[in-house]
Amino acid sequence: MGFRSLTKQVLSEWDGEEGSLKEETDRKPTSRSLHDQRLQAVVSALRQSGAESVLDLGCGEGKLLRLLLKARQFHRIEGMDVSYGELTKAMNRLNYEDLPPKQRERLKLWQGALTYRDQRMNGFDAAAVVEVIEHLDENRLQAFERVVFGCARPATVVVTTPNADYNALFDRMEAGTMRHTDHRFEWSRDEFRRWTEKINSEFQYQSRIEPIGPVDETYGAPSQMAIFTYGD
Repeated sequence: MGFRSLTKQVLSEWDGEEGSLKEETDRKPTSRSLHDQRLQAVVSALRQSGAESVLDLGCGEGKLLRLLLKARQFHRIEGMDVSYGELTKAMNRLNYEDLPPKQRERLKLWQGALTYRDQRMNGFDAAAVVEVIEHLDENRLQAFERVVFGCARPATVVVTTPNADYNALFDRMEAGTMRHTDHRFEWSRDEFRRWTEKINSEFQYQSRIEPIGPVDETYGAPSQMAIFTYGD
């Protein structure tokens, strides 16, 4: 199978977050969707960090939270989102009211914003920011950086975002457009790398970047993930 055919096969399983592609269903797919690959990569990075408490910033409908609950390593799991409606969907998706008491004790959801300092963000071993930063206006990124990396300062922060370079492989996308109407920006691999280096310099983190999804020799992978570690 050629790379473009493989790309279309994988991307055809993408969820609606990326725009016009179909929603995730409960049926078991023949191959893992990019969305599932992304979540699994984030969970793997969080597990490898040794974290026992995790804050999912911009948790949406709770898909990552559901995976975190399955891992006994995480004793404290909290999800934050600016949208009360999304938090309600997350409660329903997680069947929160029907969870066993010990499971329910591990989980907490609350409403908040990424760009405002909030004491509830403090004290976590790790934070996940999955496909969220591209929904922020670029002039609000500095506030996000201060809140997460400067104030909350978890030992590990995992950030994923689309790779704009890869957009060239989308037959239906015109040059200069983005994958979702609510995206304020999409960074190339070089732009993402330079942003991670800025975070490292300003907030004493170290980071590495990993691709998520099928990797093209020219354009890279559709998603890119940075794993930040505080201190030496």
